[in-house]
Amino acid sequence: MSARNLTKSFGGPPAVDGVSFDLAPGETLALIGPSGCGKTTTLKLLNRLVEPDAGEVRLGGQEAHELSAHAWRRRMGYVIQSAGLFPHLRLAENVAVTPRLLGWEPARIEVQLIRLFDLIGMPLSEFGQRFPAELSGGQAQRIGLARALAGEPDIILMDEPFSALDAMTKDTLIEDMKRLRTEIGFAAVIVTHDFSEALRFADRIAVMDAGQIIQIGPAHELMSAPANDTVARLLEAPRRTAAAVSSAFEKA
Repeated sequence: MSARNLTKSFGGPPAVDGVSFDLAPGETLALIGPSGCGKTTTLKLLNRLVEPDAGEVRLGGQEAHELSAHAWRRRMGYVIQSAGLFPHLRLAENVAVTPRLLGWEPARIEVQLIRLFDLIGMPLSEFGQRFPAELSGGQAQRIGLARALAGEPDIILMDEPFSALDAMTKDTLIEDMKRLRTEIGFAAVIVTHDFSEALRFADRIAVMDAGQIIQIGPAHELMSAPANDTVARLLEAPRRTAAAVSSAFEKA
């Protein structure tokens, strides 16, 4: 995937201002930054939930507007904070939505459901006929990921997928997603406000502020040479948290 000069305004200053980056096959890029910096709008520009005022997105050599918006979105999986499962559909039906829209044969869908439910550690025979209301937060996010992967997309987009989870569930889910990325080989763009999440899950990190990418690179590059005070503050937050936890244990 590549983004070139993506720009979007909602009537005031640009929410996204000339954002450009390349994403290699199998790579994960994290977009981080303070609230209102444009990271979620950038994600929505990638799959045309929001249309840009300028710029373009390409995937596999194809420009986004060469396809209809719904056809373009079917090339991408999308995972949001609260999983976004359809409450009236059973879990198997939720995961099968995109394959059915793509016109897959029922036998192929069944094989894919068995495979994905096994990969997320929730066997289809046990969980397929349950409804979303019967799940924990971590289980719902796993089903959300399975649904995003079901149509064998070129890329997965994730908008704060861990933020509503408790720390233990978050840690487990991040490790599960890293394992799935290794086994399946998907590329991903993840939006997060938490540098520690980006550090654990992403190959590269793009720090955004005022609608622009102000620094992009592997975590060690950002940590050794932050571009400005905004980057430095984001990197210091998890260090302060770790120091506070360590101090608390020492005093206990």
